[in-house]
Amino acid sequence: MQHRIVVLGAGYTGTTAAGRLAKRLHREDVVITLVNAEPDFVERVRMHQLAVGQDLKPRPFSEMFAGTGVELKQAKVTGVDVDHRTVAVIDANGAEKLEYDTLVYALGSDWNDQGVPGTTEHAYEIAGRPGALRLRERLARLVAGQTVVVVGGGLTGLEAATEIAEARPDLDVALAARGGLGGWLSPKGRRHLRKVFDKLGITLHEHAAVTGVEAGRVVTADGTSIAAAVTVWTTGFAVHPIAKATALDVTDTGQIVVDGTMRSVSHPDVYAIGDAAMVMGPGDRPLRMSCASGVPTAWQAADAIAARLTGGKLPTVSIRYFNQCISLGRKEGVIQYVTADDRAVRAAMTGRLAAVYKELVCKGAAWGVANPTLGMPTRRRRVLREPARAGSAVKASV
Repeated sequence: MQHRIVVLGAGYTGTTAAGRLAKRLHREDVVITLVNAEPDFVERVRMHQLAVGQDLKPRPFSEMFAGTGVELKQAKVTGVDVDHRTVAVIDANGAEKLEYDTLVYALGSDWNDQGVPGTTEHAYEIAGRPGALRLRERLARLVAGQTVVVVGGGLTGLEAATEIAEARPDLDVALAARGGLGGWLSPKGRRHLRKVFDKLGITLHEHAAVTGVEAGRVVTADGTSIAAAVTVWTTGFAVHPIAKATALDVTDTGQIVVDGTMRSVSHPDVYAIGDAAMVMGPGDRPLRMSCASGVPTAWQAADAIAARLTGGKLPTVSIRYFNQCISLGRKEGVIQYVTADDRAVRAAMTGRLAAVYKELVCKGAAWGVANPTLGMPTRRRRVLREPARAGSAVKASV
């Protein structure tokens, strides 16, 4: 009887995990089903580009997984029953339940309104393709001189503000950040960031926590009103709510608590990867929600699943950081080198070279997803009749 592996979500992590599992395990022994609401892969790290009118290369899953043995299920996940090992989905034909022996939960995250009044009614977001396309349509209708305010000074906010300012120099673009501009970067990184913002004419509102969003303006904690024909909200991500509604052990934010192999600490048949998982990294610090964190967790989970099913050796590779890659439009960038636990060091690459580097990173990530079973040696192993269960293997270190 074939072992049923169901992967929920086909972002960077889910797609990577499905492809890696297909490469690790014999097709006769397993059925790998990848469930996703959309028929093609979305390059989430390019949503700010999509929002300003750039067209992205389509990457249909039917082409990506042709001949791999991965079965595609285009459907929306509506619930997970971890006690009965079923997933409730709905597709064009209606509702149904999928049974699994091993579940890989990779539903990821969406934008986080942080509970700020008026955000859901008046702000735009770029956490996914629907939001980016909605913002794209709105930006296209703006006329010269109108103001766009990007709220949030993290990586997404920096990329959104500079992309919009470069693509639409006729608009008045502003950034409202809770702290100082690029406060976590090295001195060199901060200097270059400020230089680019000055060159693009972006108005800065530093140490300005936005506490309300209204039609035509945002309001900060000190009562300051900032005019905004369009407000773009980029203050972090919130995980998909389905996991919190299950019997899985989750954090207060809804992330699934996992061990070093990405295996749920409460349900050994469930693995969680990417933004959906609470993964502790070097320095006992949680990994941040990002593609840089998510893809290594997908590798770890896929290798651990294959090892447990075949009696192989569990992975013991530590997940660490090397740099933070920030695009500042199409011609500028900052590559901030960091410690293993994601703290900035003095070294940073800036300017045109950094922009080229970031573009190569994005293309490399997309290539890895679009070719999920290429670039890996073929080492498919046979699944044991009685694969290892909870407590029978030592946890890998993270």
